[in-house]
Amino acid sequence: MSFTPRLSVLDQSPIPEGASGADALHNTLDLARLADELGYTRYWVAEHHGTPGLASAAPEVLIGPVAAATERIRVGSGGIMLPHYSPFKVAETFSALSGLYPGRIDLGLGRAPGTDGLTMFALQRDRREASPDDFPQQLSELLGYLGGSLPADHPFARLSSTLPGVPERPEPWLLGSSPQSAVWAGQLGLRYSFADFINPSGPEIAALYRQQFADSEEMPAPVLGVAVWVICAETTEEAQRLASSSRMTFRLLRQGKLIPVPPVEKALRFLEQQATSSETPGHDRRGIIGDPDKVREGIQAVARDYGAEEVMVVTITHDHAARRRSYELIAEAFGLGSATEAGASATAS
Repeated sequence: MSFTPRLSVLDQSPIPEGASGADALHNTLDLARLADELGYTRYWVAEHHGTPGLASAAPEVLIGPVAAATERIRVGSGGIMLPHYSPFKVAETFSALSGLYPGRIDLGLGRAPGTDGLTMFALQRDRREASPDDFPQQLSELLGYLGGSLPADHPFARLSSTLPGVPERPEPWLLGSSPQSAVWAGQLGLRYSFADFINPSGPEIAALYRQQFADSEEMPAPVLGVAVWVICAETTEEAQRLASSSRMTFRLLRQGKLIPVPPVEKALRFLEQQATSSETPGHDRRGIIGDPDKVREGIQAVARDYGAEEVMVVTITHDHAARRRSYELIAEAFGLGSATEAGASATAS
């Protein structure tokens, strides 16, 4: 029997060649409205800095407009790269968002810088020396503010009660692609989202998360999601053609070259000229690329491999209309639209 996971969207706000970052941000709002209408569970915006190909530099800024433009879908960060920030400031920001959009805000947290070393240094407020690697302490402090669980003798304990959105609070998740993130998520009893599109060797790491999980009244059992790179089109041939834009981008990224998302014809010419070996996204990252039946089977297989309750779909194409259509086809393949309409009819009656 096939397992059907919940489906969600991870949006990196890709910038197509010939378009601007502002165009990409408006595309994010457009795609979020579509995902809401189609019945996806949540819509997360990523954090990347200093790149000409992604406009996702400030998820904390995007989440409010996305939530305002939608009605039902959960909205959050995929994620906030905590080493760049003060834990208290993150707590205040996401508390405010939760107060404005009760029951709909997620706070996905990550350790990676989301950029290169020089840009990471530029993001620092104090540049006299590199920031310390104290992510576990940052994470514990942030969770303490949100949960009102800082020890009474903690110097910042009183600040929990000043968060602007109280009593509403975001739903915290830890993001990761390594065993260490699984250990932290498990030991802290957090929801965990694994980036399969970065590291496709994650099922054992997912098992480690479950082994390490410390249950609580709020989180009696582990909750696991997995994010996968997907492109769906009416035919597998067309999906593979659309995927050429990402293939060119990934290949140049491995060479240290950052570019906007190239148009398909340009990418196909590049890949033909560069054809040498098995150097494709499938070589070091998993991609589910094909027609609706193939994509449905691929997503179900990933969910089964991880034992994941939810799959976040990451889709990047040069043409925004093709990206919209990909998410539409996936929703149709899983019956999301019909499920949403049925739920609405039941509520109305």
